Amino acid sequence: MSTKESNFKEQFKKALISTAKVISEDYKLDVKKLDKDLSAKKIDFFDVTNLSNKNDFIRLRAETDSGALKKKFSNKEIFNKNLPNNPSCKSLYNITEKIRYEVLGGKMLKGVGKNLNENYNQKISSLRKDQLKSKEDVSVTEAFELYMLKKFFNLKLNSTSSKMLSFWEKDFSSSIDKHIDFLSNNLEDQNNYSLKFSEILESMDVFISNNEENNENEDEKDNDQDNKSENSDDSQSDEREEENKQDESQASLDAGFDLSDQQMNEQLEDSDSLKESTESVLQKININNIDQEYQIFTSEFDEIAKAEILEDIKETQKLRKNLDQQLIGFQDLITKLANKLQRQLLAKQNRAWEFDLEEGLLDSSKLTRIIMDPYNSLSFMKEKDLDFKDTIVTLLIDNSGSMRGRPITIAALCADILSRTLERCSVKVEVLGFTTKNWKGGKSRESWTKKNKPKNPGRLNDLRHIIYKGADTQWRQAKNNIGLMLKEGLLKENIDGEAISWAYNRIKKRKEERKILMVISDGAPVDDSTLSVNSGDILEKHLKKMVKFIENKNDVEILAIGIGHDVSRYYNKAIKITDVNELGDVMIAQLSGLFETKNKLH
Repeated sequence: MSTKESNFKEQFKKALISTAKVISEDYKLDVKKLDKDLSAKKIDFFDVTNLSNKNDFIRLRAETDSGALKKKFSNKEIFNKNLPNNPSCKSLYNITEKIRYEVLGGKMLKGVGKNLNENYNQKISSLRKDQLKSKEDVSVTEAFELYMLKKFFNLKLNSTSSKMLSFWEKDFSSSIDKHIDFLSNNLEDQNNYSLKFSEILESMDVFISNNEENNENEDEKDNDQDNKSENSDDSQSDEREEENKQDESQASLDAGFDLSDQQMNEQLEDSDSLKESTESVLQKININNIDQEYQIFTSEFDEIAKAEILEDIKETQKLRKNLDQQLIGFQDLITKLANKLQRQLLAKQNRAWEFDLEEGLLDSSKLTRIIMDPYNSLSFMKEKDLDFKDTIVTLLIDNSGSMRGRPITIAALCADILSRTLERCSVKVEVLGFTTKNWKGGKSRESWTKKNKPKNPGRLNDLRHIIYKGADTQWRQAKNNIGLMLKEGLLKENIDGEAISWAYNRIKKRKEERKILMVISDGAPVDDSTLSVNSGDILEKHLKKMVKFIENKNDVEILAIGIGHDVSRYYNKAIKITDVNELGDVMIAQLSGLFETKNKLH
């Protein structure tokens, strides 16, 4: 191998590893462990020594992305919990989960979607079945993968793959098609999705009949079938090309290096852009640049967690039912406030036109004038510029122990109300929470103690930032998560400055023109572990600097609601409420006023 090839392949390998770490959001990812976890093949998952042509690069990029997406989106416990009892279904169940996390990844990142699609198209184009006469000529696993690619990836099949699928498609369609909408809407909810697919697969006639005929070795075959299906197409193609491979190898590499260089740059750009958008990295950069005095003893034990992984499904559903019961008492208020806000926002979104112009779109309603009098000039119209901009709202809710009881209940209710209402108005809403993982410093303090307690260590507790609802997640998919705020054991300390920095870095990377950050808190930041070994105002000073920075930047509008406490000393736009029952009305009023004020400026 030439030095140029060796250097290039090493760079490509680094790009793959970097991408896997960023997509999986695990920067301490053990690459060797990832190989075993994510690749069923007994090879080095990032082995670039055998790359000989463009197709090899496409395959390796797609496999890397798929493996990282599995780590990011697939929960092993949920997967095993919903595993079908019928062993004949297990290989197909594996395929359903693989398609689920790959579709999610493709929606999240266009580059990942492109890699996966190219790889599947490559596999489909390499299919060569000379004799396709009946079901016996096509395995159910092969056919099922094609069916899933067609239905969920919207992949166009060629004549060979279409014929392969045709033998089995009626069996699949009769059982699955009626559930397609439910499955598509629950891609982000692994439990709902896998549970439904498990039920579907178990009830399919094809497996019932097969199960009667299976021998004792069927279970072992099914367990291996998924790996075989993933490798079969590539291995068949490799065998056919083996004789010509050495002759083509150098030519492919020479011709492909320019293209692959470009592909590698794309991979590195994807990785860099992902790194820039990862909350933990952004948070550290933001803190270091804005407040040089603020120190963090260690961020090793910090956590950014999706709400659904913090509690089991039964407990989350129980908490949601509790929240729904609380909503009953507010039903009249909810309806009134929701309708008020919806009317105001939709009114700003109505289209308006200017008429009788000399240029623009032809006004067909005035054509009768031309018919009556040919000497009349044509009339044109143009749509007015709308004051209402594409908008996203982030609700950042204090999840500290002092919010326990009525305050956190009302905050959860209002987050729920606003999410539903703004969603109907095409305004995206993100619901975030902030607290700490432990009382009294947790592992951060233990580490500080082991290092002989250096003076002024800075923040000395383990952060827990919670994503209750992502901006692109629909309310009905996240409604159970919002109920998790009612779990008392979750509410501990509050370090507001870092939480605001985190929320700001999430919202600023969004593409919407209008960005609003609403903070709901019950007072000053408090963490006994940090305050006991640093200056008493370390957290307050940092909070003030974070808020001032955001207010001066003007790319994100920030406002705050203090529950029982005046927070105007931290925020220019702030309001205090003495009764938590006022919170819903205040949030709606503040948000409505914010839209009106901004539109007047335009």
